[in-house]
Amino acid sequence: MDYDADLPGNVERVLTRFLREAGADIVGAEPVFASGVDALTEFVLRGGKRLRPTFAWWAWRGTGGGTADADGVLQAVASLELVQACALIHDDLIDSSDSRRGRPTVHVAFADLHTSQQWAGTAAGFGLAAAVLVGDLALAWADDMFGASPLPPATLDAARPVWRAMRTEVLAGQYLDVHTQVTGDASPEAALRVSRLKTAAYTVERPLHLGAALAGAGDAQVAALRRFGRDLGIAFQLRDDLLGVFGDPSVTGKPAGDDLREGKRTLLIALGLRRADPPRADVITHALGNPLLSEKDIDDVRAVLREVGAVPAVEERIEHLTGAALHALDEAGLTEPAAAALADLAARATQRTF
Repeated sequence: MDYDADLPGNVERVLTRFLREAGADIVGAEPVFASGVDALTEFVLRGGKRLRPTFAWWAWRGTGGGTADADGVLQAVASLELVQACALIHDDLIDSSDSRRGRPTVHVAFADLHTSQQWAGTAAGFGLAAAVLVGDLALAWADDMFGASPLPPATLDAARPVWRAMRTEVLAGQYLDVHTQVTGDASPEAALRVSRLKTAAYTVERPLHLGAALAGAGDAQVAALRRFGRDLGIAFQLRDDLLGVFGDPSVTGKPAGDDLREGKRTLLIALGLRRADPPRADVITHALGNPLLSEKDIDDVRAVLREVGAVPAVEERIEHLTGAALHALDEAGLTEPAAAALADLAARATQRTF
């Protein structure tokens, strides 16, 4: 099968099969848990860019991966979508987000279920507990899916250190994010540390590393790919930060200004605060972490960020990081069509509107 031609579609197919099989036994034994399995299945299959498996796949292809192990590699890299599901479900809960991809977040959906059934206790408490458990299920099944890949044991063993590092890094990045919010660290350095661990590592750098490890790539290629992934991943997050304030909700699937309501200390905010005079800085600090922000409040923050030059400064950083990433990609010496595919991914990841 030509997986290159429709990689997202093939990732979807493998995920659909795995989720159906993984949930069958537990739902048969405990039908009540069907709501949890269904919630995870719907969340994973609802949409998404499938970036992580795509980066891993092309790294594998470009560093020596052929066709012999394609089925096993596809399953191994598709499992990254379950790590992503865990991160997003928990992130939405941590941030008290109401919607994701234009639909209610998992904790909100379970709170609504509680209300509709008139169960005991609080709807919010049940939604919180259910979302934690569904997110945990996603991470457990990610391990199951990766470990059950029909690859030679030695191939999987070569990639396991990368897999373990990635899981730890994404959780550390989540912790750094909430720690930065509660301590009020508004420095650009703190914002970039969060971007590096919370997004760059598990979105781009480690998936590339994972694919290269599955192909048995050498140290020099791996190092170049990781540089490419680190710089591109941070640029990806910086674009996300801009969209979190300036994005169109009908395109992004998230309410406008959610990052402000959640008190996200992004590089955009850090640069805005550093460049603003006291009155303008007050506009930003008043908005951060305020769940009752009006559209006018958000527009005021947008105006300040533009006036003080924070927006073009972030755009400039994105451009610089993308250029550095593409230079590292050239140094990796990947075979085609992988090199061209990754260069195209770099452009789409940093110039996107969603």
